[in-house]
Amino acid sequence: MSEREPDCEQAQAKPPGDESPWTQPPPCPDEIISRRDLVGSVLFTSGTLLAGTVVLAALGRTQQQGAGDYKAILPISQLPDEGDAYYFYYPRPQDEAVLIHLPGRGLIAYSRRCPHLGCTILYEAQHRRLLCPCHMGVFDPSTGIPVSGPPERRLPRIVLQLDRGMLVATGVIL
Repeated sequence: MSEREPDCEQAQAKPPGDESPWTQPPPCPDEIISRRDLVGSVLFTSGTLLAGTVVLAALGRTQQQGAGDYKAILPISQLPDEGDAYYFYYPRPQDEAVLIHLPGRGLIAYSRRCPHLGCTILYEAQHRRLLCPCHMGVFDPSTGIPVSGPPERRLPRIVLQLDRGMLVATGVIL
């Protein structure tokens, strides 16, 4: 330490007779963080948070895509008429889904959970649309793509197959 620099205790000592609680002594030079160290710490923390977010998003996406078990929905003889819908649960017992018989296009199934805030989607056959009643989000029933309202992501589509006289669900496409 040079002669010109007072040590930390001397620098922080209050002058005699100064009893004011509002005055703060200057910080010790050892307690001051440099701009370079601060920027380095901020960048390291930001990078760590970004990496963690990417890992969690990737794990969530793989878990959702793998959540497709083989499950019988209904016999072919009981399929809904053209323009009608059938509601069921897939892939888990609490996950609501809808099977729609599109006029001239065949069968398609979607999750009934709105990607905006998780409200339950309804199929309105008279308007040929899937509607989220919470914020009036509208989805195209042939693609699951949002047409109007706040939702920005498509509805998860359920993969269908015919197997020995039964319509079965085999997976979910996000």
